[in-house]
Parts: sequence; structure tokens; C-alpha cells
Amino acid sequence: MVQVTRAAPALLCKDVFETAEYYRDVLGFAFERIDGKPPSFVILDRGGARLMFRQPRGDAPRAPNSAAIADFPDVFVYADDVDALADEFRAKGADIVRAPTYRPIWNGKEMTVRDINGWLLLFGQPMGD
Repeated sequence: MVQVTRAAPALLCKDVFETAEYYRDVLGFAFERIDGKPPSFVILDRGGARLMFRQPRGDAPRAPNSAAIADFPDVFVYADDVDALADEFRAKGADIVRAPTYRPIWNGKEMTVRDINGWLLLFGQPMGD
């Protein structure tokens, strides 16, 4: 069977430049360029995580998942040290909605961050067997 190896969620944003700079400066992602005519699309990377953002023409982006289901994330990102990531994000002024919390349902630690577009990013660390 063919194995799926990575995912790159694609989200809408209000301002592609502001979003790219926020993810770079606050959440530690990197990008090479902003594409489109006019510029409206960016790919952001950090480690093995990749996120894509598109700024639509006209209407504002749709509501985040949490608008329908409280605290339900839009993106789940695996991390190897959620506590250290929380310290990094706090130092840069990130909006940490839920501090690192152990979740016995999957034996992992989770932290939820809200980005400047209202998207909820859940950073999860598997704790092992």
C-alpha cells in the first residue's frame, strides 16, 4: 500500500504579508517568497511542518473551526518538546490559548495557539508507550 508521508494544510488569511511575517517572527516558521499576481500565496515551513496561506480577493476568509466547536483546532502540528515550544512562543508574544497540558486519551501533551487570523494551531507531543 502507498504510504502518505506529509500534509500541508492550506488556509485562507486576511493579509498574506502580515501572516507570513507573524509566522516567521512569532512562531519560528520560514518562507522564501510570497507568490501570485498580485502577491497572495505563501508556503511556510518549520522542521517537517508545512503550512500554505492564500489571501483571497474580495470576501474575508471563512470562520475557524472553533466558531462551530469550541477549542477545536484548525491544524494539528507534531512537536518533540511542547514545553520548550511554549517558552519560545511566550517570549515572542504568541496568543497561547491553552498552555501545555497532558492528554491521557492519546498519551500526549498539547498546547493550543491562536494565530493572527483566528486559526487555532494545536501543537502535540506524543509521550511514548
